[in-house]
Amino acid sequence: MLPASNRLRRSDDFRRAVRAGRRAGRRAVVVHLLPGAGTDDTVRSDPARVGFVVNKAVGNAVLRNRVHRRLRAVMAARLPDLPAGSMIVVRALPSAASASYDELVTDVDGALSRLSGIR
Repeated sequence: MLPASNRLRRSDDFRRAVRAGRRAGRRAVVVHLLPGAGTDDTVRSDPARVGFVVNKAVGNAVLRNRVHRRLRAVMAARLPDLPAGSMIVVRALPSAASASYDELVTDVDGALSRLSGIR
């Protein structure tokens, strides 16, 4: 489980990260990254916040929840490496339902490294 301070909750935050942020796609996921805006010290001290989108195209509720749990575990391990104050949305594609945990790790790491040099 992600700490409460590291979760994206508001639909406005999801919308802003997806529309204004940079995007990198892989086979099973698309990662949207909106770096912390401004030079304000409070923005720099804010932790990175992560949200997930796993829609019905991925599969039934059991598959969607499995993919969501796996992606949450992948991102929880990467929290210390994420840019402070950034908003990240990880969107699962339908192929994520058949992807193993290791494949999801590879896809997320590839997308993050393309976006910001993480990992």
